[in-house]
Amino acid sequence: MSLLEVKELGITFGGLRAVGNFYMQMNPNELVGLIGPNGAGKTTVFNLLTGVYLPTEGEIFFENDSIVGKHPYQIVQKGIARTFQNIRLFKDLSVIDNVKIAFHNQMKYSTLAGVLRLPSYWKEEKIIDEKAKELLSLFQMEHLAMTKAKNLPYGQQRKLEITRALATEPKLLLLDEPAAGMNPQETKELMETIHFIRNQFKIAILLIEHDMNLVMGICERIIVIDYGMVIASGKPDEIKNNAKVIGAYLGE
Repeated sequence: MSLLEVKELGITFGGLRAVGNFYMQMNPNELVGLIGPNGAGKTTVFNLLTGVYLPTEGEIFFENDSIVGKHPYQIVQKGIARTFQNIRLFKDLSVIDNVKIAFHNQMKYSTLAGVLRLPSYWKEEKIIDEKAKELLSLFQMEHLAMTKAKNLPYGQQRKLEITRALATEPKLLLLDEPAAGMNPQETKELMETIHFIRNQFKIAILLIEHDMNLVMGICERIIVIDYGMVIASGKPDEIKNNAKVIGAYLGE
């Protein structure tokens, strides 16, 4: 059974068709790249998959259930998490608080218990605190737990955003240009982190990225879009030698 199946997906803004007849399929534990020129519609696809935009046509099935029309928080509950092209952290909160916020769907105590600090509140908060520390330790960030997010180096902020997404316990993780703004060493560490995440958490990963060394180096399959439509799909070697891709994106 495929994890994600997208059929004839499209969205129109006014008279502009940003995405049209987009299709793709992902299996559990698969690592797939989504590439294309600037303005090709890659982030729009992510926004459609996560409920930020409502498609004007087409279907999105996640584990055989349609998720079209569901709110972003409902899609997170189903098992799809994402990061953003521009880092979106709670910058004045600590590293550990940024991670703990993502566990909100797992909190069961009532508002009253939280306000009055009843035993149920302390019990669940202790469990979430331990889970957050465990996640941070997997990424060698436990020593930064009490550091404000805004004081982290850029590469660590990216890593924190991914850690926060993983706290929602996704089955599919969408990474929107995770290497944007990174130096070569940070990009190398990111590649190792992505491999680690896939193997450690046994989840599927779909990433948008312009760094071709990263995409070709870690993705098992690549989907290429131009003007909001799929122009090629295949293994990295097939994409490298595809005439349409060379003409539209990689350059002659």
